[in-house]
Amino acid sequence: MARRLAWLNIDRQDNGDPDVETNFKNGIKMSRRDGSVEKLSALLVSGRYPNQSRLPPERELAKLLSVSRSGLREGLEILEAEGRIWRHVGKGTFVGPRPLKCATGLDLVTAMTSPEEVLEVRLLYEPLIARLAANRASASEIENMRRLLEKSDSARDAKAWELWDGTLHRAVAEAAHNKLLLAIFDGFNAMRSQTAWSRLRLAALIPEHLGVYRRQHRAYIGAIAARDPAAAEAAMRLHVETVRDNLLGLERATPPGNTTTRKMKIAG
Repeated sequence: MARRLAWLNIDRQDNGDPDVETNFKNGIKMSRRDGSVEKLSALLVSGRYPNQSRLPPERELAKLLSVSRSGLREGLEILEAEGRIWRHVGKGTFVGPRPLKCATGLDLVTAMTSPEEVLEVRLLYEPLIARLAANRASASEIENMRRLLEKSDSARDAKAWELWDGTLHRAVAEAAHNKLLLAIFDGFNAMRSQTAWSRLRLAALIPEHLGVYRRQHRAYIGAIAARDPAAAEAAMRLHVETVRDNLLGLERATPPGNTTTRKMKIAG
């Protein structure tokens, strides 16, 4: 295994820039985040840690990959947003997507339902989740929401936005500290990864919509941070209603069989 990962060693001749490292594999400089993502990806495909096995603690993992702790955390955030790892507070980081109980039943429901039905249920539950998060979120959970908000705000394309948007919404669900609501939320999140859903959502992510979504994200995160349950609930309800109207408006306007997805950069 040591030989397999030998190429991952880093040359620290970085001209004093703490955000840049040199990768010996190709001799080019890359950011700490990109270097960590590359090394973590190589570790995952090496087979050393099977699917759903636990990765070593951060200190050991950083030493194994010869990366900084901060760079490692950034790399883990990216892989978690991509669904390649998942983390459980107090238990560690695990390989693969977060397991969903009763996956077969979920697949059956996904095949039988429609975007309109799913958004109706989201509108019932997510405002409640935001209300609970305003009452129950810890200081560290609120700080994590703010960090994820910055990540989604800085996303430069639709797919990156999708990753950080889903991670932000789940952070709010976790902060509600209700296991049943979290399981329901994970069911919604699994549905959005389905091909038809993903195609529809990406097609709806046009710059004018994203500007509105960014402001709405700031509103409900701000209300949660201010410990204002009523404002958090109202802001989340407005956000889900806006997403619903944009998605269903596009679905109804799209001719049957048209699977074209508009690809465009997100306006800053």
